[in-house]
Amino acid sequence: MSSVGIGQPPQNHRQRLVKAVWTGIWLVYLSAPVSDLVHGGHSTGVVVLGWIGLVVFVVWYAMLVFRTGRGEATPLVLGSLAVLAAQSGLLALTLGREWLVLFVYVSIASGAVLPLRMSRWAIPAVSALLTAIALAVPDGKAYLAGLLIPAFLGGFAMTGVRELVRTTIALREARATVAQLAANEERLRLARDLHDLLGHSLSLITLKSELAGRMLPGQPEKAAQQVADIEQVSRQALVDVREAVTGYRRPRLSGELAGAQVALTAAGVAADLPTEPDRADLAGVAEESESALAWALREAITNVVRHSGARRCVVELVRRQTLDGPVLELAVEDDGSGGSGDGPGNGLTGLSERLEKAGGALEAGRVRRGFRLVARVPAEAPPDAGGHPVGSGA
Repeated sequence: MSSVGIGQPPQNHRQRLVKAVWTGIWLVYLSAPVSDLVHGGHSTGVVVLGWIGLVVFVVWYAMLVFRTGRGEATPLVLGSLAVLAAQSGLLALTLGREWLVLFVYVSIASGAVLPLRMSRWAIPAVSALLTAIALAVPDGKAYLAGLLIPAFLGGFAMTGVRELVRTTIALREARATVAQLAANEERLRLARDLHDLLGHSLSLITLKSELAGRMLPGQPEKAAQQVADIEQVSRQALVDVREAVTGYRRPRLSGELAGAQVALTAAGVAADLPTEPDRADLAGVAEESESALAWALREAITNVVRHSGARRCVVELVRRQTLDGPVLELAVEDDGSGGSGDGPGNGLTGLSERLEKAGGALEAGRVRRGFRLVARVPAEAPPDAGGHPVGSGA
């Protein structure tokens, strides 16, 4: 549906039509000047000039309200308001008190088209001019009470409605921006997931393909086993990608440790890993924290297999007490070269973002005999508003 904002120029034919109807409704209060021209007993020349003046006033007022309204004090806007005010005063002084109603339209136009900092002064100024003209016109004081309040309150009411419309538009734009940011964040999350999932799986497939190629001439049975492993890894990678796309996948440390053992063994790297995460270390750890550590282990093992040229890899999982509270620490250290050393890649950058979202941190760098990656997450789930651990179901 097309909506017409008060204080906003129409954007299409429907909005122009609706706004013309609403503006035309309020022109009914010009019945007093019209009645004066028809029954006021003026001469023919005065009546003609009065009709011309009234038509010019209405057209000028309509153009001002329609074509402006962005709260910009341009010379055209200020000049148009000055012309309307002067025309209202001239018609009231020459034709009588019935024409004082034109000042109400000048006040409303001031509230509709001027910025707030100027309309707060322009509306009282128009009301003051109305008062002065009413006191100068014969019997104008009797009309003053009935016109001063509508002019004053109508002008400020228009500024309030216009600011409300502007605020609503700003909120809609902010909502659209938030939606765009959420979409960008989701795309970034998906990119991280696909990198972590496919990087690990494809590295393992590459290693096993190379092993199968080397075994194929003399050891067909072992080569067939490697091919079977490749098929299994491929199927699992497909499942992982589907789950990552739907947003339901949360890797577990136990599963990642088992996968790390397979990947390191296939690459010919001596692996020193805990056979299973100690249940006491994982007690009370939020799913998001454990998932972040699982991603860290996967990324670290992928880097060891693909880039390090290491002969040995050690993985440790310990709980430590820090000044900020207990943390669960995962350390992966190898004795390889550590790759090209051109700075953190997409994997480590995405991993750091994951850990930060879980309230943790990442440290990665060269050590004396290789490369070391340390990922830390809070060892206890943060309490929610009710004091229960998040995800406890309490």
